[in-house]
Amino acid sequence: MARHAVFTALVVLVHIGAAAADAQAERKQVLVLYSTRPDAQLSIVGENELPRILGAGLPQPVVYYSEFMDVATFPQRAHLALHEFLRLKYEGIRFDLVVAIQNEAIEFVAAYRDTLFRDTPAVFLTNEPIARRLPNSTGLVHERDYGATIGFLRQLQPEVRNVFIVASDSTSGEHRQLSAIRRLEPTQAGLSFTYLSNLPTKDLEERLRRLPALSAVYYLSVSEDGAGQKFHPLEYLDRVVAAANAPTYCWVDSAMGHGIVGGSLYRQAAAIDRVGQLAVRVLRGEAPDDIPIAVLNLNVNMVDWRQLERWRIDAARVPAGTLVRFREPTVWERYRNRIVAAAMLLVAQTVLIAGLLVQRSRRRRAEQELRHSHERIRDLGVGLMRAQEMERARIARELHDDICQRMLLLTIDLESLARNSADKAPVAGPLTAAREIATSLHYLSHRLHPTRLRLIGLLPSLEELCAELSRAGVTIQFTHRDVPPKLPPDVMLCAFRVVQEALQNALKHSSATIMGVHVGGESDRLSVTIADNGVGFDVDGAWRKGVGLSSIRERIDEMGGTLEIRSRPGAGTRLTATIPLEGVAVSARVQPVDTTVVE
Repeated sequence: MARHAVFTALVVLVHIGAAAADAQAERKQVLVLYSTRPDAQLSIVGENELPRILGAGLPQPVVYYSEFMDVATFPQRAHLALHEFLRLKYEGIRFDLVVAIQNEAIEFVAAYRDTLFRDTPAVFLTNEPIARRLPNSTGLVHERDYGATIGFLRQLQPEVRNVFIVASDSTSGEHRQLSAIRRLEPTQAGLSFTYLSNLPTKDLEERLRRLPALSAVYYLSVSEDGAGQKFHPLEYLDRVVAAANAPTYCWVDSAMGHGIVGGSLYRQAAAIDRVGQLAVRVLRGEAPDDIPIAVLNLNVNMVDWRQLERWRIDAARVPAGTLVRFREPTVWERYRNRIVAAAMLLVAQTVLIAGLLVQRSRRRRAEQELRHSHERIRDLGVGLMRAQEMERARIARELHDDICQRMLLLTIDLESLARNSADKAPVAGPLTAAREIATSLHYLSHRLHPTRLRLIGLLPSLEELCAELSRAGVTIQFTHRDVPPKLPPDVMLCAFRVVQEALQNALKHSSATIMGVHVGGESDRLSVTIADNGVGFDVDGAWRKGVGLSSIRERIDEMGGTLEIRSRPGAGTRLTATIPLEGVAVSARVQPVDTTVVE
C-alpha cells in the first residue's frame, strides 16, 4: 500500500510538472528594447500601447519585458555593460520576439544577437534607411521629413525671413537631425537659417529674447546644452517657447501642448501601433523574413489654435486637412444640443401659443356668437313672456267682459226665478252652481292677468293670491317688511309672477303643509322669498327638467335681478329672488306685519 501511494504521488507530480512546462511553453515572452529614456514620449506611448496590442492580438498570455538604453544620457561604451546586465538578468529565458525601437537599439541587437538573442525573431522601428537587413527580422521605416515643417511654416507665415534652429548634437540622433536641416537649407530660397546649437541655456534664452522681426524658431531636440547640463527634450522645449519672441515649430507630435504653433509632426502612436501589429503577426507564426519592411510617412499637419491667436496668425492660411488642436469651441459647438433643444422648445412653445391664440380667438368668436344667441334667446323669451302676458290679458278681458257678464246675467235670472217661484228647490242647485262658476271665473281672470296690481298694489294682490291658493291641509303665510308703497309696474308684475309660479310648483310637487311668502324692501332692490317644509329636490337636476324654474329665472334675468334656490331631498325648499328697484323712492314704507317665514 505504501509503495502504491508513493507511486501515485510521483505520477501526480510528473503530471503537474508537465502541465507547468506546457503552460510555460504556451506563453509568449517578448523583450522591447528602447533607445530612449523611460520618460521619453516614445517610451511612454510604447509602454502604454504595446502590451495592449499584444494582449488583444494573441490567444495566449504574453510576458512583457522592456529595457531602456537612454543613449542621450549614457555614453556608447555603456553598451558593453548593458550587454552583460541583460545576459545575467535574462539568463535561462528564451524570448519569442525582440522589438528594437530606434537606431541605437537596432545596432545593439545586431551586435549582441548571437550571445543574447540567438535565433530570436526581431521587429524594429527606425528613422533611417536600412543598409543591411537583420536576418530573421522585419520592421517599419519612417524617414523623418524635417523639411515638411519648414513648408508648413512658410504656408502659415509667408512673411518669415529668418529661421532659428534650436538643437544639440550630443547624440548621434541629434547630429543626424542637424545634418538633415543643413542639407535642406539650399532648397529654401528666401529663408536665412541660423543654428543655435550647443549653447549654454542662459545664452540661448538671451538670444531667443532678441530675435529680429519676421523670425520663427524651429526646435529639433536638446538633451544636453553647451554647458554639459542634461535636460528632458520636452522640458527644454518649454524653456525655449517661454523665452522666444517669435513662434516656435517642431517635427514631432509630443511637442504639441508645449507652446509650439505646430508643424508636419511625426505621429509616434501611429508608429507604435504599426510595430505592434507586426509583432503580433510574427508571434502568430509568420516568418519575419517573409514580411516586407514597410516604409511609411507617418507625419500629419497639426496646429495649436491657441498659438495662432497668440501670434495673430491668420487661421485662413492653415492648410486643408490640418489637424487643429486645443481650439476653444464656439458657443454653437459647445452648446449645440442645448441650443437645438431650446430652439425646438421655443418653436413648440410658439406653435402652442399660436394655437392657443387661435383657439382663444375662436373661443371669443364662439362666446360672442353664444352671447348674441343668448341675447336673441333672451329677447325671444322676453318677447314670448310679453306676448304671453298680452294673451293672458286678452283672455282675462274676454272672461271678464263676456263670460263673467253672462254668468252674472244667468245668476240674476236664476235669483229672479227663485224669488218668483213657489217651489225654490229646483232652482237652488243651478243658482249655487252659477254663483260658484262666476267666482271661479273671477279668480281665473285675476290669475291670468292681475289687473288689480295697479289698483290695489303688490302686497294686497299677493295676500289675495296666498289666500286664494290656500286649501285644506296647506297653510300659506304671507309677510312683508319695508316695501315701498309705489313700485314700477314691471317690478310688481315680476314679483307677482315669481310668487305665483313658485307657489304653484310647491303645491304640485313639494307635498308641503306649510308655505311662507316674504317680501322685503331695501334701498335699491326688492327681495321675494318663498319657503316650504316639503320634500325638497335636486336643484341641478331641476334646472334641466323643470319649465317653471326656467320661467322664473327668465323673468328675473329680464329685470337684471338674481335668483337663489336652496334645497335638497328631504329638507324643504327656499327660493329667493332679488329685483332691482332702479331708484324707486323708499322713504315711505308699508307697515310690517308678521315677518315669520317658514323654512
